[in-house]
Amino acid sequence: MNIGIGWRQPHYRALLQQRPALQFIEVHSENFFADGGAALAVLAEGRAAYPVSLHGVGLGLGSAAGLDDWHLDRLAALVQRIEPLRVSDHASFARAPLAEGAAPVHGSDLLPIAFTPAALDILVANVQRVQERLRRPILVENISAYLGWAQPPGSAPALPEAEFFNALVRRSGCQLLLDVNNLVVNALNAGTEPLATASAFIDALAPGSVGEIHLAGYACTPDLVIDDHGSRVHAPVWAAYAHALRRLGTVPTLIEWDTDLPALEVLLDEATQAARWQRDLAPADRQASAQPAASAA
Repeated sequence: MNIGIGWRQPHYRALLQQRPALQFIEVHSENFFADGGAALAVLAEGRAAYPVSLHGVGLGLGSAAGLDDWHLDRLAALVQRIEPLRVSDHASFARAPLAEGAAPVHGSDLLPIAFTPAALDILVANVQRVQERLRRPILVENISAYLGWAQPPGSAPALPEAEFFNALVRRSGCQLLLDVNNLVVNALNAGTEPLATASAFIDALAPGSVGEIHLAGYACTPDLVIDDHGSRVHAPVWAAYAHALRRLGTVPTLIEWDTDLPALEVLLDEATQAARWQRDLAPADRQASAQPAASAA
């Protein structure tokens, strides 16, 4: 099995004391950009106990304004310091000038990109710059999006989202961080059948393109389904995950929980369920060839 959980501040001490049998833990990169301090000291303890995956939310890989040099320098320093198992961020934009000629500002959100050839060129260039700076491939996550982009008349048509990501992987050498919860959230908001929609996306991905899977909970409001990472994984997401395992094999899988954090035992129970799905559904030949799990003992 190859399962991890997002390691958030309320669970720092409990995880280090209990040392549950996880194959990795994941933290948000930006929380550890300082050169020292308590947070970085705790991360060093976590890294001594488990392989660590760095998951960023601020690079803005799809930004036409380019990347922030300071942000990339801090990420590179953190990567060098802790030697993470994986580094990832999102297929989104975050940086843009407020006025012509002004310096770009950060929107503090994961804003959706258009799946056009022009947007692909921008994303590929930014991903390649990050990989050259870090001297390693990164993973790029598909996001939950609550709006889309209308194509101007006469412009190149948008690509299907899975085809867009296949091209990104092929051209940049990165891998995909497949967020199954985001696939289901987008399907529910679009009014399509979530399992069928998520399965079609998964089936369209190129073999070997997925380096990690994320699972999380979502919140339902009268008007919108929100990717809030604030509850247990919902049944449609587990069903789509089962399909992903049959299709992709044993891909390292993370349980994300970022709001309304429960006791650590609840996250570990979700991780146990994911491990059970992996054991029962991933094809045996792909299990045998999957990356071996690191010991957490």
